[in-house]
Amino acid sequence: MPTALITGITGQDGQYLAEHLHGEGYRVVGLMTGQHNPRSETVAADLPYVELVPGDLADLASLIAALEYTQPDEVYNLGAISFVALSFKQPELTANITGLGVLRLLEAIRLVGGVDNPIRFYQASSSEMFGKVRETPQNELTPLHPRSPYGSAKVFGHHTTVNYRESYGLFACSGILFNHESPRRGLEFVTRKVTNAVARIKLGLQDEVALGNLDAKRDWGFAGDYVRAMHLMLRQPEPDDYVIATGTTHAVRDFVQLAFAAAGIDDWERHVRIDPRFFRPAEVDLLVGDASKAERVLGWTPQMSFEELVTTMVTSDIEIERRKLT
Repeated sequence: MPTALITGITGQDGQYLAEHLHGEGYRVVGLMTGQHNPRSETVAADLPYVELVPGDLADLASLIAALEYTQPDEVYNLGAISFVALSFKQPELTANITGLGVLRLLEAIRLVGGVDNPIRFYQASSSEMFGKVRETPQNELTPLHPRSPYGSAKVFGHHTTVNYRESYGLFACSGILFNHESPRRGLEFVTRKVTNAVARIKLGLQDEVALGNLDAKRDWGFAGDYVRAMHLMLRQPEPDDYVIATGTTHAVRDFVQLAFAAAGIDDWERHVRIDPRFFRPAEVDLLVGDASKAERVLGWTPQMSFEELVTTMVTSDIEIERRKLT
């Protein structure tokens, strides 16, 4: 039974990846930060087969201890300060966890794995690294121009992963994932903020939702599809980096309109208020990925369409809000 250690186990990607790997016969271990972390109860309830171990991306010693205890075959680094808006308010924390956390984890793997290191490493890179894009669509060789502290930290983590691969021969891969969503997405992210608000408006619990830039365009896919690509990367004969995306782009406005339509609400504009507070200091206007390498080498393609994704999220949030009422 192979063992996988996942950081960021409480996020949507961590949960979907844990389910996928468990189904593949893995022993799944999740790194949990903080004493008596309240999220540990959620993981225990929803993912009872996941073993939790203490560790913190800000603390090298704890990462070494977690690796020595679990002796993993694979490590998936999904942990990060991942909300872009928060990174503008807490840039130093973002750099420390999202950027330096990658360095600490790779260094721990180098030290614990020793000569002929058997540990395979996956780094969650991000399309936000492209930022002010130099070409469209974006692929593995597109120059990086991040437009947020989050994007900058991800660039550091991405280049550090390449450096450890080339310097120490580690089996280290980066998945440059474009936006991916699900009913498990945090409520602070615009997609889930929209679908939850639509559900509440549908049920008469609120009347409007405040949003920022509706013209920003993104390449949205389903998180459950994208974690399959993570696993496939670590199953290859050689480590490499891959863009994971759908290859199609939609404006935030399209997402909003489709979400309201999924709930049977046609006059969506009267329920949406534009609030300047939600505009970024430096906007990323257009992201769309070229995942042809992942299709060619990994045999990976997305399964859920954009329309299915939005409808699934709205349906889930309506059910969640209904349960709260009862």
